[in-house]
Amino acid sequence: MRKIKIGIDVGGTFTHAVAVEVQSFSVIGKACVPTTHDSHQGVAEGVVASMKKLIDKAGISPEEIVLIAHSTTQATNALLEGDVAPVGVLAFGRGLEGRLARKQAMLDDVELAPGKILPVSFAFFNIKHEIAENEIEQAIRRMLGEGAKVFVASEAFGPDNNRHEKLVLEIASRMGVMATAACDLSQLYGMRVRTRTAIVNASMMPKMIETADLTEMAVRESGIRAPLMVMRSDGGIMDVNEMRKRPILTMLSGPAAGVAAALMYARISDGIFVEVGGTSSDISVIKNGMPQVKTAQIGNNRLSVKTIDVRTIGVAGGSVPRIHKNKVHDVGPRSAHIANLSYSAYATDHDFDDIELETICPKKGDPSDYLKIKRKDGSYTITPTAASYYLGLVKAVGHGEANLKAVKSAVENVARRIGAQPKQLAESILEITSRKVEAVVKSLIREYKLDPGFVVMYGGGGGASAIVPHAAKHMNIKHEIAENAEVISAIGAAMGMIRDTVERSIINPTESDIIRIRQQAYESVISMGASPESVEVQVEIDNANKKVIAIATGSSDLGTDRKGVQLTENELLAAASEALKVKTAQLQLYGKTNLLAVVGYERIRKHFFGLVAETIRPALIITRDGVVRRKFDNAVLRNSSVEAVKGIVSELIAELRSYGDGGELMPDVFVVVSGKIIDMSGLLELSQILSLVEYDLKGIDPQEPAVVLAVRKK
Repeated sequence: MRKIKIGIDVGGTFTHAVAVEVQSFSVIGKACVPTTHDSHQGVAEGVVASMKKLIDKAGISPEEIVLIAHSTTQATNALLEGDVAPVGVLAFGRGLEGRLARKQAMLDDVELAPGKILPVSFAFFNIKHEIAENEIEQAIRRMLGEGAKVFVASEAFGPDNNRHEKLVLEIASRMGVMATAACDLSQLYGMRVRTRTAIVNASMMPKMIETADLTEMAVRESGIRAPLMVMRSDGGIMDVNEMRKRPILTMLSGPAAGVAAALMYARISDGIFVEVGGTSSDISVIKNGMPQVKTAQIGNNRLSVKTIDVRTIGVAGGSVPRIHKNKVHDVGPRSAHIANLSYSAYATDHDFDDIELETICPKKGDPSDYLKIKRKDGSYTITPTAASYYLGLVKAVGHGEANLKAVKSAVENVARRIGAQPKQLAESILEITSRKVEAVVKSLIREYKLDPGFVVMYGGGGGASAIVPHAAKHMNIKHEIAENAEVISAIGAAMGMIRDTVERSIINPTESDIIRIRQQAYESVISMGASPESVEVQVEIDNANKKVIAIATGSSDLGTDRKGVQLTENELLAAASEALKVKTAQLQLYGKTNLLAVVGYERIRKHFFGLVAETIRPALIITRDGVVRRKFDNAVLRNSSVEAVKGIVSELIAELRSYGDGGELMPDVFVVVSGKIIDMSGLLELSQILSLVEYDLKGIDPQEPAVVLAVRKK
């Protein structure tokens, strides 16, 4: 029997569903329905409709489905549109710390977006004396009377003692109202940020829980018993029960799904990923086989939440040109969909001879210079999609091939009426979109220190061919359009790894502190359905902010079972040569386990006018089916067995440690064993590294092969 994952992406215009066959990672079915923003069931109706359409179209039986995962724009849209519930805050503290806690927790109404305010009510309890349960009940009733619908409990030093936060959850549950505890979202000190994060999370809960309930009910009524997952904003997935408690983690889950697919499906190890929709384009960086993650913000408010670093611009496949004095002076941010205009590129009647041109204001407050083409059968416009087709730049069709006769007629007739050459009109539209893409791409290249000579722009999304080919040509860099680009985010949802992050404020963490936090992250993803043997945990110590971070990722039991899909050594080297940008003949297979391989090459780097030569060894860790998991500019490697790993780690650290202004610098150390990478790059002391190595290798056959890599810190 086949094992199939279903991924669903809820976009602004369309909801896409795909079926991915686990063994081959091949897409065996696609479906698309309009996103159901206006339904009384909200976007849940579109999620279920796309899934049912996919199942019917691809002939899938419920028993074949092993996982359903969806990304969603609902959390982000709710914040941008102010469609959230008013929040009541119950804060706790004692003595001097209590006065400070009161000041930090007593936040003003939170600005979610320009003009969109989240109302906040407040109650403070001095816990110098025992707090009676009826006092908490009275505070909740008072704030309900003030309009609060959902509640937050936040206690000074809650990461150390969350007794009162948990008490509020119990009382709220008995009273039949929703509540969230700050300690369930962040275990870091800093009451203001923890409370603000909990407020934003709580405000989303009624809407998101309603959607989750409707989606889960409809899925179960379809006879499907597979786990239901939701995409997180950091590129992982979590089960729907976890989403009910922490909906804030789904912010930017749509763009995160696209990046997940770029890594797992398109197998991009380095580059700029541009996901192009109809209204906007999301631009992000993949470096050394990893997405780039940052701390989330809402308006000017920093939150205790991590998201993939995505830059969004208001140009895409459906953007409408703006005309001034018969010249295109801008494109977007309004799209044809928002402006209630049809794409000339997809007109069924290709004749645009009998037209009138107008400029319109799509929405109140917009400029009144957006291009409208009036024809007897309706209103159209020329979009970057039409311009790209006219210039012959479209190679990947996506949703469907344009009507090329309609493209030619529309561009030429509009050009004639504004006194321009058709090619000049198409070029002017794409030149403007490309300049907007270029500004963001150049900024990302600087921030992430990418080598401009090796940057490749990868396109995903239904509008990829409208934007990416011209932008890459404009910047004189290579580009590729991902296979199945129009459903790339849905593929990313299907292929996402179960993920969670635990952060704790700890000054001078001990080995037992590190192992405890690592275990907490490990157990979290296990509880969400990850198989124990698949789980990897990266631990990082942030001395500047006095915190320890553990990031756990894993797959479901059936999620990555591809033992039958293994490349030959020559095929592996060919896949690695593309990622390392060298010829296959230069590469060596340095070491391998049963599921991973380490591939690299050597080159000579000269210093001091060529007088000093240094051997550099770029390398990567690649799965036996060709997915790059990590990439290194210069690594020192040793083949080993599990029982010898600790000794080799000690040797490499002694060889590669260095000293800077802040003292001793440990090299970044990685151990490759079976299908896992033990990542100790965030640890600062030899004892911490050795303790974690010993803990992670416990229970593995001492004779099993392993590869140790170390990278000297610069």
